[in-house]
Amino acid sequence: MFRDDLLQGRISLVTGGSSGIGLGIVRVFAEFGATVVFLGRREDKLASAREQLLREVPSANLETVALDVRHHGAMREAVASIVERHGRLDILVNNAAGNFHCPTEALSENGWRSVIDIDLNGTFNGCQAALPGLKASPHGGRILNITVPQALSGWPGSAHAASAKAGILSLTRSLAVEWGGYGIRVNNVLPGPIAGTEGLKRLYEDRGIADHEYERMAMGCFGLVDDIANACAYLASPGGDFVTGCDFMVDGGRWLKRGWV
Repeated sequence: MFRDDLLQGRISLVTGGSSGIGLGIVRVFAEFGATVVFLGRREDKLASAREQLLREVPSANLETVALDVRHHGAMREAVASIVERHGRLDILVNNAAGNFHCPTEALSENGWRSVIDIDLNGTFNGCQAALPGLKASPHGGRILNITVPQALSGWPGSAHAASAKAGILSLTRSLAVEWGGYGIRVNNVLPGPIAGTEGLKRLYEDRGIADHEYERMAMGCFGLVDDIANACAYLASPGGDFVTGCDFMVDGGRWLKRGWV
């Protein structure tokens, strides 16, 4: 579908990269020739993910960093270290996220704050930390923020996550204008339900509503991790040079069919 050298030589950073959609993005970027630094909170999960990726993509150039994206100072230090080693940063993917189903009337202050901190504040931390490195990119820096379609519609039972993700939508649009003069493109990627991910399991399968959600899919299937990773590869590539500030919906038509089922 794409040239094998689509992202050759690009220096990329992916948060929440040790599992699910994030891991898929790391793999696809590595397949296309990027050097990929991926972050996660647990060193053991990062090591396991790296071993898995090297089996799948033996030529992959991978680095891992264990940190919590909620910690602004740690994020700045980690990104500064990447830029010191590589001279720049070309691509940032803010994928780290937290969510759980809980009616708003039962949601604790800590539960609300935790998801806002990981999703919204973590994305801000990543963007601000990455700016100096992205400004140095000869390719024009890229920021891809992974959000959800429910950030547009609201999400009963996950108001905390919908609010955080809606904040990311606005942050993306603001930065697309503020940082466009630096040649930096900033876009949202909005995945629909993705098969085999922890999010699909916890939010749909474990609650016994996966079949109903399946009926809402206009294309008659859940998405694959590679569907999201390939969308990110396009936006990160020269093909996405004139795309910024957009909501890139990758949901198999679920958003359009939501009112019909």
